Amino acid sequence: DWIVPPDKLSNLRPVIFYVPPEESPLERRLREARQEAQACDQRFWARHNRAFSQEKEEFIYSRLKAKGLEMRDETGQKATLNAEEMADFYKDFLSKNFRKHMQYNRDWYKRNFTITFLMGQVALVRALRWLRWKKKNI
Repeated sequence: DWIVPPDKLSNLRPVIFYVPPEESPLERRLREARQEAQACDQRFWARHNRAFSQEKEEFIYSRLKAKGLEMRDETGQKATLNAEEMADFYKDFLSKNFRKHMQYNRDWYKRNFTITFLMGQVALVRALRWLRWKKKNI
């Protein structure tokens, strides 16, 4: 497997999965389950990060506008809010997205339980194959 640089939208580091030349159906199921889990994670975090960035910009703009300030100061630098004001945004964003995060976590656990179960099956099949090979060559 190869781990590649982080995705620009999700900030996750995708994995390019190795496909062995004589991959068994069980090994293929495991690889496909891992690929599907990765695709789900990529989709969720890309959407989440896009929404976060957009809402953060809107929040900053509305707060600066309420103070009578522009998005850029007189030197051309982007204006910012203090930590307490940003804490309000973070708290509101997390509260508003609580159900989405809970659903994501539930789905994540289901997918990873399936992957762990398949990994156990693959490991058992490989161990039995190795023991048969060992017994045959003794």
